[in-house]
Amino acid sequence: MRVMVMGKATEGTENGASIDPSALEAMSKFNEELIDAGVLVALGGLTPSSNGKRIVSDGNSRTVIDGPFAETKELVAGFLILEVKDMDEAIAWMMRAPHCGQGQSELEIRPLMGMAEFEAVQTPQTKEIRDRIRAKLNGA
Repeated sequence: MRVMVMGKATEGTENGASIDPSALEAMSKFNEELIDAGVLVALGGLTPSSNGKRIVSDGNSRTVIDGPFAETKELVAGFLILEVKDMDEAIAWMMRAPHCGQGQSELEIRPLMGMAEFEAVQTPQTKEIRDRIRAKLNGA
């Protein structure tokens, strides 16, 4: 199963505070453990929401909203994508993750949806498109 682990934003991440070098070293070592265990698929950090945009959709209309966004605790500051056998394994790994910021921080772990979750509503046309997308993603 694939899961996304989202590191929630804090005042520090939203203010662009630099990370403590020892915390960065601890996180780098932890990420290397994830790679060595074969569970890390992707990872990345996000700049403060002041650099971001939101697009709000209502039917055919779209509105662009400039950051920063007010609810810091609802924002994502970084992410990992893990390939694990189950949620318990994801939790076990993240319980070992180093704490890199000041004060309280939060990680959210959520399973990624795959095409299987859409099988019940697939049409022959959407299956054909899905197959083309998979081929393109796989370099075919």
